Order: sequence, then structure tokens, then C-alpha cells
Amino acid sequence: MTTLAALGFGYCARHLVASHPQAFTRTIGTARTPERLGALSPGIEPHLFDGESLPDGLAVALGDTDVLLVSAPPDGRGDPVLRCAAPVLERGRLAQVVYLTTLGVYGDHDGAWVDEATTPRAGSPRLERRLAAEAQWRAFGQRRGVAVSVLRLAGIYGPGRNALVQLRAGEARRIEKPEQVFNRIHVDDISSAILAAVARRFDGIVNVTDDLPASPADPIAFAAELLGLPVPPAIAFADAAREMSPMALTFWAANKRVANRRMKEELGVAPAYPTYREGLRALFAAGD
Repeated sequence: MTTLAALGFGYCARHLVASHPQAFTRTIGTARTPERLGALSPGIEPHLFDGESLPDGLAVALGDTDVLLVSAPPDGRGDPVLRCAAPVLERGRLAQVVYLTTLGVYGDHDGAWVDEATTPRAGSPRLERRLAAEAQWRAFGQRRGVAVSVLRLAGIYGPGRNALVQLRAGEARRIEKPEQVFNRIHVDDISSAILAAVARRFDGIVNVTDDLPASPADPIAFAAELLGLPVPPAIAFADAAREMSPMALTFWAANKRVANRRMKEELGVAPAYPTYREGLRALFAAGD
């Protein structure tokens, strides 16, 4: 019997469990509020976790957990899971941690290629907290003798969360910023990376990303072509930036091309959707 505990049961965890229902014999999921807890998928063992304290029922469940999938973001005091649950996890039977983080920690490299050996340039307090949380989890793993996979994710898209959905809703914005590129990753490929990390007891940092860093405007134009809709007019970044949140501005300030060689060679995962084109075609065919 293999128990998965997904702390921060969000988009990636939902997709993993739904698309690979036989991967784990028991799945524990957490949410911060009763409303979100009630929205968890059937078959998921629900527990409240607000990042401030560890309820008794969740503590017992974590003691029986084999694989921990963490996507809850760190706050100003560090990683909330480690803050609340480290003693329970250290006493339990935990064998593998998969920590989902972001390629944003690399910061801006003026469009140059980066990989896992590149020194991060977080550039914001939020991303500095992410780097600190990565280090906390790796230190926990070394102390406890647990493999910790730190998966740095590119921009996530998939069913219900993609340029096709934005266009159908009339919400797509084709923002142009000269020379700017981003990497992306289909949620199916994230699931494959998580399962490979667990199967291989992988310990280390991996970039989980597609093969094609591309302009942010390109997927919007391609999705419009698939739908037979007019391509939305281009919006200059300087104009769009006036309405962006500080988090969005931080995202747009980073320009880099991210390599995925380690994902392919050490995790054994080649993206099923190596570019946004294959991913959007599949989503279009599925009506997603």
C-alpha cells in the first residue's frame, strides 16, 4: 500500500490523481478552507490545513504517508508544511518528497539558456522565499535520509487552463514584448515527471519544461488559428504593464530559455507535448 499526501491539492495534484488513479492506493489532500475542502475530488481523503497548525487527524495521516507532494507556497516564516509537520514526518515512514516550485527562481538572464547548474537570480522577495523553501526541503531530506525531488515548473497549461479557454471566454490578451520568451509545460508532462521522480527515488533539482521557449504572443495566435477566430490585436507590454499586479510584473521581468536535459536523461521523461503546438492541438481535439 502506497499513500500519497498532497499538501496544497491544486491543479497539478488533481490532474495527477485523476489521470493516474492506480498510482497510489490511498490519497490524502488538503485545503485551507472548508469550502475548498468540499470541492476535492471523490476518493480523496480530505483534511484542513491552514499552514498555521497541524490538526490531529492530518498528523496521523502524515505519519502513514509514503510520498509527500508539496505545492503549498512558502510565506515570510518559511515553508508551512515543514514548520507544522516536520516532527511528524521525521517519525513516520516517508520515503519521497516531491516539491513543486517554479522556474521563476532563475530570474532574468536576458534570453540566455539556463539549466540546473545556473545560479538563481530570484529578484523578488516571493521568489527568494521559494529558493529558501527548496533549501529547507533538501536539508530535511538529508537529515532524515529521504529523497527530495525539487521540480521547477515552467508555465503550466492543460485542460481548462490554456489559450483556447481564454479565447473562447474573450479574455485572451496577445501581449508583445520584443525578444521576450517563456517556457511552458503541459500538466500531463508534470504528472509524468512526478511519477518518474517517485519511481526512481530521485533526489535533486530538475527543470520540468517543454523544448521550445517562445514568445508569450505565439500560443494565443496559434490557438486562435485552431479555433478559427481572429487573432487578438497585439498589446504593447508597456501598455499592458499599467494594469499588471506586482507578481505579474516580476514574471514578465524574467527573460530566459530553460533547458530540460536533466528531465530527459535523469528522470527519463521526454515531454509528450514538446511545444505548445502539440499541447494546444491535443486540447483542441479533446474540447478542453
